[in-house]
Amino acid sequence: MTRQDAPVSPPVVLTIAGSDSGGGAGIQADCKTIEAGGAFATSAITSVTAQNTRGVQDSHRLPIDQIEAQIDAVLDDFDVAAVKTGMLATSEVVETVVEYADRLPNLVVDPVMVAASGDRLLDSGAESAYEELITEATLVTPNADEAAVLTGIDPDNEGEARTAGQRLLEMGVDAALVKGGHVPNPEVTDVLATQDGVRTLRHPRVDTGSTHGSGCTLSSAIAARLAHGDDLHAAVESGVDLLSRAVRYNLDVGEGPGPVHHTVEIRDRAARDGTAEAVEGVVAALIEREVDPIVDEAGLAVVGATPYAEHEHEIAAVEGRVAKTLAGLRSNRGVRFGSSSRTAEMLLDAREVRPELAFACRCHHGSRVAEALDELAWGTVKLGRDADLARVENAFDPDTVGLVDRRTNSTVVFASDAATLRERVVTLADTVE
Repeated sequence: MTRQDAPVSPPVVLTIAGSDSGGGAGIQADCKTIEAGGAFATSAITSVTAQNTRGVQDSHRLPIDQIEAQIDAVLDDFDVAAVKTGMLATSEVVETVVEYADRLPNLVVDPVMVAASGDRLLDSGAESAYEELITEATLVTPNADEAAVLTGIDPDNEGEARTAGQRLLEMGVDAALVKGGHVPNPEVTDVLATQDGVRTLRHPRVDTGSTHGSGCTLSSAIAARLAHGDDLHAAVESGVDLLSRAVRYNLDVGEGPGPVHHTVEIRDRAARDGTAEAVEGVVAALIEREVDPIVDEAGLAVVGATPYAEHEHEIAAVEGRVAKTLAGLRSNRGVRFGSSSRTAEMLLDAREVRPELAFACRCHHGSRVAEALDELAWGTVKLGRDADLARVENAFDPDTVGLVDRRTNSTVVFASDAATLRERVVTLADTVE
């Protein structure tokens, strides 16, 4: 029997940018990010670079007629819903894109001028050409250095970034996102300037140099959301959130600073079922092994994080916990995401210092449990009744196994995988008994 096809119709995004043979930036980063964002990626390559994590070794600029042929081929066949530009390299290429501007909806301009490695990616003569291109843009996304070139304002702080954003609006762009990654603030502060006002988006700075392709990823993610019909503010917030996660869980490839994780969100979502099943497996094993000695009236809370979890709704947990009954331990309900706020919060806080920690179990704490922890010689962090977990984050080290929370009279056992958590909780219960 011949099967009936079931085609889908994702929105189409066009990226006009250079090729990065190292795969971390440029067209390669754009296509990965766009596809991960649920859109269909098309491309027009402006130049080919011989590039890796250590820098750009060589580059070849494509003739204008070949760039035009690529853009024409895409626009003549696809219903393009959004466009982003990356490395355009020369004033002739920038001017070519300007000529197509009235056919480029939701145009996001990432004014690529210098690579993260320090290699210059734009002719100095092309800087002025960008002024005309950004007047055609829905959004321009300069970093601090690029904002300085475009506006003459070098934004070293939030106030100057706001001024630079407003200057870009005066130049004719619909909206400007002045990125704060290169500004030495404790938090990364991005400034979004629109005709409706100026907003700031803040997120913690990640201690890493592996940010290759960050600008490409951000602008592509925003373009993908615009293609889906999101309004500008929602698209920018979504893109900034994705990039924050992509930088934290960057890719350890190559000998130099690695690229950001372009597909981090879709891979995290793909791991949800497996994470829930792992939590269910731990619960079943603990019930079978009858770990009653460490279960109080509040029951056991078993939680598991997806690989790149950043929020409580990405933590799977037993809804209603595992409680004592006349027939023994029983799970009140099934496993779902976001159902254990306190234990999930503790796991997320622990992951700030130990990102590999993925599972945790909240159980009873008392004098016998305290003796068992000492007997097992497990590394533990003690949280006083008036303490804030954030204040003891730095107490987590590679040997930390548990946290004693005197606020709730409980012990939280951590592990990097489900099997280890199961083993540790059973061992604690056997030692208490």
